[in-house]
Amino acid sequence: MEKSLRHIEIPSSEITLESAYLSRRDFLKAMGIVSAASLLAACAPQVIGTPTTTGTNQPSLPTATGLVDELGEPTNTFEQITNYNNYYEFSFDKEAVARLSANFKTTPWAVEVGGLVHNPQTFSIEELLKFEQKERIYRMRCVEAWSMVIPWVGFELNELLKAVEPMTSAKYVRFVTVQDEEHMPGLRAPGYPWPYNEGLRLDEAMHRLTILATGLYGESLPNQNGAPIRLVVPWKYGFKSIKSIIRIELTDEEPATLWSTVAPNEYGFYANVNPEVDHPRWSQASERRIGELSRRPTLMFNGYAEEVASLYSGMDLSVNY
Repeated sequence: MEKSLRHIEIPSSEITLESAYLSRRDFLKAMGIVSAASLLAACAPQVIGTPTTTGTNQPSLPTATGLVDELGEPTNTFEQITNYNNYYEFSFDKEAVARLSANFKTTPWAVEVGGLVHNPQTFSIEELLKFEQKERIYRMRCVEAWSMVIPWVGFELNELLKAVEPMTSAKYVRFVTVQDEEHMPGLRAPGYPWPYNEGLRLDEAMHRLTILATGLYGESLPNQNGAPIRLVVPWKYGFKSIKSIIRIELTDEEPATLWSTVAPNEYGFYANVNPEVDHPRWSQASERRIGELSRRPTLMFNGYAEEVASLYSGMDLSVNY
């Protein structure tokens, strides 16, 4: 399937095949304080081994033996997770992103949170990490068409949103990625309305499964995986999980997003994983795990139907794709 896409002029087709997600349950207490309500793992995975530190934003390989998700699926390797990445601001070549992002600067860093809020704030990365230290969440999950199982580290987005006190008129959340012309060669690609931007409905953003990830495998996020902070929404396709966030804005109108602007017939605002609705150019009924040759059935809402289906009660999910 991937070879058949190489002739397409707009490579946005590949973005649906991106990323990796969280598990169905918070799964691990390895460091910090995690509330009892967050420790809902059903599979009792083993604890991630102590990672080593290189002194840069590119972590060395930590030890993780026998780590599995709730369904008993093993994690992808650290090498796989950090060397096969969709990040078009650097390259359309998934295997080139790690190399091209090596000199990307993620310190100092700040995220502006404003719009329809009573308490707009700009948070440094150090201040954002305090949310993680208060209640560090460990999760991992697999995806659709090509997929991985990744042990993300982060905190629930709702904690940050509650800190800025959303107004009752706020209905949506817009996210914006940094636009670093000096270090992001992919920004030279014509036809894209940079910077990368995405959006969620406010109730989706407030859901406990939606996190801001600050690391993986117990280490800080590598540049190629969205350092220093990225969104992870486990029941949606990968292009919703925006990387290297610098701005979050609450609005009363559905925000325009990059892919729904570039190809609205292919990439809708909701982007919920729905194997019953084909992409215009391929079936979404199955996925291929990185490192495996065979395909497996794609699960509705990426396996999170029990947790999130109620968010879309009464909606036609073939229209609101």
